[in-house]
Amino acid sequence: MNDTHVSQREEWIIESIHRDKKGKRRYCIYTGAEEPILSVHEDILIKFRLMKGQLLTADDITSIRNEDERYGAYALAIAYLGMKPRTRKAISQYLTRKQFLEDNIQYALDRLESEQLVDDEQYARQFARSRLRAGQKGRLMIGQELQQRGISKQAAAEALSELDSDSELSAARRLAEKRVRQLKGDRKQKRMKLTAFLMRRGFPGSIVREALRGLEWEEENRHNEEEDGVLLDN
Repeated sequence: MNDTHVSQREEWIIESIHRDKKGKRRYCIYTGAEEPILSVHEDILIKFRLMKGQLLTADDITSIRNEDERYGAYALAIAYLGMKPRTRKAISQYLTRKQFLEDNIQYALDRLESEQLVDDEQYARQFARSRLRAGQKGRLMIGQELQQRGISKQAAAEALSELDSDSELSAARRLAEKRVRQLKGDRKQKRMKLTAFLMRRGFPGSIVREALRGLEWEEENRHNEEEDGVLLDN
């Protein structure tokens, strides 16, 4: 992230430190040349106790620069997390797009995880419950979505195991009741189409069978109304 070039000199004396006008809470470190030898975040400035008159070696500069880049990945990930919860995979992809090195990305991810700011297992549980409450998808499709977001199979399975079966059945029934009114054909054809529809939405077979049980079929209703009409006419 820092474009400043370090020459073959072995040592430098810090002559001045000025706030970087291009970056919030960043400081430029000068050693006599017109261009700064380093530009670092305020936290890195404090961590390395950088001050006027301090001697810097080439190794010092490399270490400071690497630490600043790692911190940059971490800080950007924090900002990205501020929008909404994210998985490790989502943050990794975001930092990759920002052209951070893989080592710095892993540092940021591990630090976020150690600080409990990123927790894929907790994310999986919240995501699964939210999707189920929306009522449009069953646990099988929710599981697929979790894995697409980088959640491990084990973490996804544990999150799905905590879902309430009654809530899933209610969601399947609501979808079935809405969908059946849009289908054409006799009862057998509608049942087949409705079964396929619910299965595609990720509802398990047991939930699908229970959701279709007791479902009111419009064909039957019309047939009953016709019979009632005949009796009334007679």
